[in-house]
Amino acid sequence: MKINWNYIKMIGLFGLVVFLFAFASDRNNARLVSSPAITFVGENNLFITNETVSKLLIQNYGGAKNVTKETLDLNKLEHTLKSNPMIKRAEVYVTVNGTLNAEIEQKTPLARVNTDVSYYIDDEGLSMPLSSNYSARVPLVTGFVDKNDLKNIFKIATKIKEDPFLKTNVIEIHQNETKELFLKMRQCKFLVQLGDLKLLNKKINNLKAFYQKSIKEKTLDNYSKVNLQFDNQVVCTKI
Repeated sequence: MKINWNYIKMIGLFGLVVFLFAFASDRNNARLVSSPAITFVGENNLFITNETVSKLLIQNYGGAKNVTKETLDLNKLEHTLKSNPMIKRAEVYVTVNGTLNAEIEQKTPLARVNTDVSYYIDDEGLSMPLSSNYSARVPLVTGFVDKNDLKNIFKIATKIKEDPFLKTNVIEIHQNETKELFLKMRQCKFLVQLGDLKLLNKKINNLKAFYQKSIKEKTLDNYSKVNLQFDNQVVCTKI
């Protein structure tokens, strides 16, 4: 009987590959996890610090000296980070050499509510606590604001962030008892009365046209109120 050495060699080589893979996988899983490396993506202003994120991670995997990659629950760590009210997105992974990495995307504040309680409204229309580490330069929100009903404030705050003219000039959003909206502008004495948010783009265009005309005529300081609620016109109240 003729022995097929090529066949035997292939079996042996396959067995060696399986052994080496299992050995490497076992050593890799047994590798101890190092201290976490934190990376923030997006904006540079940190509402939550590296130290805070690192502490959250270490508290939930028991420290770096006695934890192996095999016993690490990455989903649990991501859930822990996402439960922090400053964090919008978190991705946690371990490199081949055992470094625990966390990529963090913070929430983005659009406006700061300053009533009987203070908090931010983020870019998803939700409340976000203030940070002791950094204060965002966003419009203040005053008046009658329900934390469970932020849709009007969110819509106008989003418009302000996206519009260069409004972002430069609007410093305050005020909402009264009937949910009428008013804007205060930088270096202007008058109050802008938006009313409701119907035809918002048209109202903002009317405001821009009025502002540019008044700048040209040097009459910005002549008014106490600029009412945008009427169709195709801006009604001004003189001082």
